[in-house]
Amino acid sequence: MTMRAVVFDIGGILEIIPEGGDPTRRFPQLFARWEERLGFAPGEMDTRLTAMEERLSGAGKEGVLGTCTEEEWLAELRLATGMDEAQTTAFMRDFWDVYAGEPNVALTAYFKGLRPRYHTALLSNSFVGARREEEARYGFAAMTDLIVYSHEEGVAKPDRRIFERTWERLGVQPDRMIFLDDVEPNIRAARECGIHAILYRDTAQAIAEIEARLREESA
Repeated sequence: MTMRAVVFDIGGILEIIPEGGDPTRRFPQLFARWEERLGFAPGEMDTRLTAMEERLSGAGKEGVLGTCTEEEWLAELRLATGMDEAQTTAFMRDFWDVYAGEPNVALTAYFKGLRPRYHTALLSNSFVGARREEEARYGFAAMTDLIVYSHEEGVAKPDRRIFERTWERLGVQPDRMIFLDDVEPNIRAARECGIHAILYRDTAQAIAEIEARLREESA
């Protein structure tokens, strides 16, 4: 059975995030810098943002699912932290710099080279504003056939629906698709859909496993 599509996650894959983080974009070093700047106690930034996001979630508004606008989220951020507009702008500039990380140059070059032999897509648990910010830094739209962002879909990995939308828009069956992600629950969910999912550990390993799968399926 010939593979027809290769799909990559973004954060931690094509973007190297030095501070780590997770889909809710908790960045400890960023928070610590701003706690010092705002005169907060250690850990207070995380506490305030957690309470803020719980309020938003209780109202059915989440940045990762796009159920609140970027403007609504920023208004809640100012309320939760007491930051003025200039501070909020500066914080978000720092936030996006950390969120987008640094380019994984080798893996990006490999991903670009998969076309036109294969359909390609990026599938990301994202945050309101991510398409604008990542496009400005990396120009993802020019290097792939499709980008699927959770904040635009209203569903996030590991929800089966976001995988279904990806293979349907690519025009392939799940068993004709390879998916690379660095989060184990997402890998398990993809495999349950019949997708050939590969857990990313490092760039050399990821490329080797993808190439082995492509050779195996084309033999």
